[in-house]
Amino acid sequence: MKPYQRDLALLLAESRALFFKDGLRLKDGRPTPYFVNFGLFRSGRLISELGRIMADYLADSGQIDKFDLLVGPSYKGSALAVATAGALWSQYRVDRGFDYDRKEVKTHGEASQDAARFVTGALDDNCRVLIIDDVVTTMATKFELLSRLTEEATARGHSYHPVGVVLYLDRQQTTAVYDQRNQLAPGERGQDAVKNFKVVTGLPVGAILGIRDTIDFLFREKTPVSQNGRMEPLGKNAVEALGGYLELYGLK
Repeated sequence: MKPYQRDLALLLAESRALFFKDGLRLKDGRPTPYFVNFGLFRSGRLISELGRIMADYLADSGQIDKFDLLVGPSYKGSALAVATAGALWSQYRVDRGFDYDRKEVKTHGEASQDAARFVTGALDDNCRVLIIDDVVTTMATKFELLSRLTEEATARGHSYHPVGVVLYLDRQQTTAVYDQRNQLAPGERGQDAVKNFKVVTGLPVGAILGIRDTIDFLFREKTPVSQNGRMEPLGKNAVEALGGYLELYGLK
């Protein structure tokens, strides 16, 4: 693992953003032994470290010169876009814009004449846009954000060029499957959401870390991780629970 990958794994554990707990369920209804909540990066140090980690990843992967604007979907992605733009300047003296979408269209103040879906107005004509976000399960948020970017650019009479998506953590799992009554089909494997997104959009998708490498590293290092409310090194039970979960729903 590279230094910024190790730093991310350790921050996920320290902040309790990564945690194991009995009875957890994902938004799609599936049970899961663990969860990741980037909303728990709620101090200046933690969010600054997240920005620095993404900046280091973008520099290491040769992407700094390939975009003009960072866009993070609201709400968690908003903070990530700001933190990354700040870190690119402080660490690399690279000045890039940032923006994020609103949950509701603004129609007052500076948006009195034209409804605005995005906050900063940094989506300039011919802008190259890199989307950053916390985790991926279905990629639905990313599809929605691309639609909103297209609507915003069209309303302004602009064109824009999405260049890709970068995630902090990939859950490395398939999507949920539902039956004809729209009920969850337990144990059924859905599609590879990232692969589908690439095929549909033609855009590359990268991630700083995958959940497998994250857990393997924290287990080897005996790093305390939140487990049912207690901070303690990961034991074999937690690792085996994750392994069984990924055997059932993970990408092969």
